[in-house]
Amino acid sequence: MKRICILTGGSGGIGKAAAALLSQNGFTVYELSRSGADAGEIRHITADVTDPAQVRAAVSRVAAAEGRIDLLVNNAGFGISGAVEFTDPKDAYDQLNVNFFGALHCIQAVLPHMRAQGRGHIVNISSVAAPIAIPFQAFYSATKAATNSLTLALRNELRPFGVKACAILPGDVKTGFTAARKKSAAGADVYGAALEHAVCVMERDEQSGMPPELVAKAVLRAANAKNPPAFATVGFQYRVFVLLAKLLPATWTNALVGMIYR
Repeated sequence: MKRICILTGGSGGIGKAAAALLSQNGFTVYELSRSGADAGEIRHITADVTDPAQVRAAVSRVAAAEGRIDLLVNNAGFGISGAVEFTDPKDAYDQLNVNFFGALHCIQAVLPHMRAQGRGHIVNISSVAAPIAIPFQAFYSATKAATNSLTLALRNELRPFGVKACAILPGDVKTGFTAARKKSAAGADVYGAALEHAVCVMERDEQSGMPPELVAKAVLRAANAKNPPAFATVGFQYRVFVLLAKLLPATWTNALVGMIYR
């Protein structure tokens, strides 16, 4: 019997790759996004994750059609870049609204179904930018750090109900995410070349990064794991970076990151 998956932001990049791999490995996948279409056996539902009413309606539709929800993959997200001092608060709110609150809306919508059936997996797509904050991408890092904290709290809250929660932390991935990033040059006269250089380094690393299919494999492993680890970092070099961030004093790690993006 196929398991039932709801995945957000599956119209491209990591989400598209994960939806395809899950569909090929025993899942009936419902993809939620603002724009998209059915793709083979992957079923699209139009929904804006920042609107809890739309999310609840989409989840109810899946539950009514299938009778259960086995897996939620929170992947929807976007990025902004710019100096903290000059970031328009609305842009920061929008970043948090999609990346963090969008995932929260989905979690709150599926949990009554998962608790009632006594099982389920929640897989949140986080980032190495959570434990390693990136200069001039502070709000993206903040949303992913918040996602990690949410994941840890959920694991303890949901343990009595048989529902598992984990987060996948990719490093740089080559997707359309780079081109879609909302970049602000506000404050360039104050911060000089540092702002532009940091964004250029970031985009270069992304465009030479791992394929999204590698992250999709990590999602599938987490979905199939009886007891998935709280965090799964994707990519050997990124696992090393995250380990160093745990072992070294935060001041040292932060200084090293600053040197990379300087």
